[in-house]
Amino acid sequence: MKVTLIASILTLVGSCSTPKYSTKITNLKNSIKLTDSSFVLKYANTISASELKTHLYEFASEAFNGRATGEAGQEKAAAYLADYYKSNAIKSPINDSIYYQVVPKDYLPEGVNASENVLAYIEGSDYPEEVVIISAHLDHLGVTDGQINYGADDDGSGTVALMEMAKAFKMAQDDGYGPRRSILFLHVTAEEIGLQGSRYYTEHPVFELHNTIANLNIDMIGRVDEAHKDNKNYLYLIGSDRLSKELHYLSEKVNNAYFNLELDYKYNAEDDPNRYYYRSDHYNFAQKEIPVIFYFNGEHEDYHSPTDTPDKIEYPLLEKRTKLIFATAWQIANQDHRLEVDYFNY
Repeated sequence: MKVTLIASILTLVGSCSTPKYSTKITNLKNSIKLTDSSFVLKYANTISASELKTHLYEFASEAFNGRATGEAGQEKAAAYLADYYKSNAIKSPINDSIYYQVVPKDYLPEGVNASENVLAYIEGSDYPEEVVIISAHLDHLGVTDGQINYGADDDGSGTVALMEMAKAFKMAQDDGYGPRRSILFLHVTAEEIGLQGSRYYTEHPVFELHNTIANLNIDMIGRVDEAHKDNKNYLYLIGSDRLSKELHYLSEKVNNAYFNLELDYKYNAEDDPNRYYYRSDHYNFAQKEIPVIFYFNGEHEDYHSPTDTPDKIEYPLLEKRTKLIFATAWQIANQDHRLEVDYFNY
């Protein structure tokens, strides 16, 4: 039996380099048709560097005291997000008006108070039961040694990106242009203490996980790392091809059509010593076999430091990266067919 199993594995591996496999790749790439091209750009272009900057200077301000999980500053940050969605008439999926998913104290590490994820929602017109989740964590490190950790990039940049994308999708919906599938804007808590908020959501989902078709997770997209200081037009993508080859090629096709960022897959390698694939909130969705993309600008000298402040964010670059994620979500939500999972399982 052992010999037979080894032979089968070798045959399987060998099949991946056959012309049949190459044909399958080509057919997949060619089958992805971009939807609503003019509308994508119209609404993507409502996302602006100036609005991102305004939101981030508020969210990463002294008033939020570093947003430590379960502390007053994080509670204030959650209220700020809920108020934003209310003011833009973007409902919650929980009875339309309850924006908080409470994460109880006994779920969190000892000594951490109860906290909450913040959820906002736009219902799909054609397939409302199918949901695309766009996520970012709202918490940060709080105060250490008497200094506030502002968390402008980590993850204020992802938080304000969600806010702007939600507003753009709502404008499109109000004008009669989708989305065909539902979109959940999920601000998770307790990422910094072990991905607890996203784990809680996947264990207590508001929408059935088998109808959650993708998670686009954003954690730090406002800065430039040392490796790209001479070429800022980049973004790291992690996980895009691990559960859905279609998601990977869809993502690339959207980028090539509209934005031409350099998509860097360095940290997607399975032997990446940094193990970023396991270190942000998308991983809890991936564990449930939901296709994911983790968007990331890489670490920089202010990572997990009080010096991660909003004045250091590259706002035009944050705008462009946010537009890419918006357009990717638009494609997933509006294409005719549901995103394929494990397309290349044999």
